[in-house]
Amino acid sequence: MATPNLLPKAKARVVDIHTHMYPPEYIKVLESRNTIPLVRKFTGAADPRLVLLEAEVPLLESHQQDTSILPGRTLTRHFSSLEQKIHFMDTHQIDISVISLANPWLDFLPSIEAFPSAQSINASFSSMCAVHPGRLYFFAALPLTAPTSLLLDSISALSSLPYCRGVILGTSGLGFGLDDPALLAIFLALADANLPIFLHPHYGLPNSVFGPRSASGEYGHVLPLALGFPMETTIAVARMFLAGVFDKVPNLRMILAHSGGTLPFLAGRIESCIMHDGHLVKRMKDRRTIWEVLRSQVYLDAVVYGEVGLKAAVEASGVDRLMFGTDHPFFPPVRGEEGEEDGEWESVGLNVKAAVKAMGEGEEYDGVMGLNAIRVLRLEGE
Repeated sequence: MATPNLLPKAKARVVDIHTHMYPPEYIKVLESRNTIPLVRKFTGAADPRLVLLEAEVPLLESHQQDTSILPGRTLTRHFSSLEQKIHFMDTHQIDISVISLANPWLDFLPSIEAFPSAQSINASFSSMCAVHPGRLYFFAALPLTAPTSLLLDSISALSSLPYCRGVILGTSGLGFGLDDPALLAIFLALADANLPIFLHPHYGLPNSVFGPRSASGEYGHVLPLALGFPMETTIAVARMFLAGVFDKVPNLRMILAHSGGTLPFLAGRIESCIMHDGHLVKRMKDRRTIWEVLRSQVYLDAVVYGEVGLKAAVEASGVDRLMFGTDHPFFPPVRGEEGEEDGEWESVGLNVKAAVKAMGEGEEYDGVMGLNAIRVLRLEGE
């Protein structure tokens, strides 16, 4: 195996805040399903496939007629193996990882099943972290479809777990988005417990936006992942802002996946549209600007794969609020030789190179690569 060379030498520890795992019990649930999300074995494929996205449904349904393009992605050991997670960290010189369940979390489960499933998954993550104390922490699963009373009790319990550093949420909320007034009690409880939300997309944009050539598999995952995911995050946070959620819960902290989607680029346009809307000018006359919210209650990960996007994230939220991530186990090397996934991943290198180009290799680089996360997520002395 080649000597790791992706990360320039940092003066501080390297922390990966955007790294996922599917515990074995979660994969068993996916294996039992006939509709997405699901895990399915296909004839001619050595490994089962993980099918998550609505955009993959047409390909899934047409696969019996055309086996040339498989839906989903290969379900490798990287998705569930603790040993593989540590190996990935060692290969890429990552000192600490904050692991989380990947999309679609527990949104697809009936309310009666979601809460006990979350408890089981969080217990699994706690156990994994205990095996590697100081190297692993986690964002807990919090199924918003469960009864509010159970969620409030769960938040109180999560705040006392030694390795829990927040919760991971999607954008669906109770089915009406994160601007739903029914969620205010949850947001207030998370703020009081000092548990930040790691907000991650899943639902993207309607399939029709991407056209029939995308539905046939011709464009792969590019449109739903590269465009649909960032726009989903942007819309969700903009709705929260317009609803006044951040003013109503001033201690709420959010970490936005993929450098905040397109918020850093579109925040000025959002502000202009509010300023020129007579109804909103009256209703939001005492509001803070979206720029102020981005610099006081929002943090961004650095999973953007390019210098230009990363510079926009820095300008929008501040370099002291930006944190490195890998999005492991997604975006692995395209399979060539056996064992290639055990080596260095180009996707990780792209994020590192973007950080170096955007801010050099001084104090700001050290902050993004680890020091900011250590401060924000209370990893000091671990």
